[in-house]
Amino acid sequence: MDLRKIKSLIDLLENSSLAEIEIVEDKESVRLTRQTTAVAPVTVAAPVLPVAPIAAAGATPVVPLEEEPATPEGELVRSPMVGTFYSAATPDAEAFVKVGQEITAGDSLCIIEAMKMFNQIDAEISGKIISILVDNGQPVEYDEPLFVIR
Repeated sequence: MDLRKIKSLIDLLENSSLAEIEIVEDKESVRLTRQTTAVAPVTVAAPVLPVAPIAAAGATPVVPLEEEPATPEGELVRSPMVGTFYSAATPDAEAFVKVGQEITAGDSLCIIEAMKMFNQIDAEISGKIISILVDNGQPVEYDEPLFVIR
């Protein structure tokens, strides 16, 4: 296949909303794909909470639901992947970090296991660990806050 044809196909792919082009001519074929990094927006419906009936005189008052505690102020360290959070290298080892500990950029914070691969997560900033937001062995989602550093 002619190199000029391939270049024109690349231009076509870049200037369109197509994600993939495949051309087959005789025994030759070219397949071009575009890797998209954008995440499709997700719409989530808010849960409908039941409305408490109006209390009659002398009845016990309705207690409001407790709100989640606010995340302490500081820089959030978020999970770079989906997996299981581990605070130490082995079950009997000491945790990488503790609340109140001073850390420097590059220090190990935790391990996230994903598909039997253990991925060490290092600090990108220096500071003090204000809060650890997940428990050892807890599953975590992508972009879920793990630590607060100030």
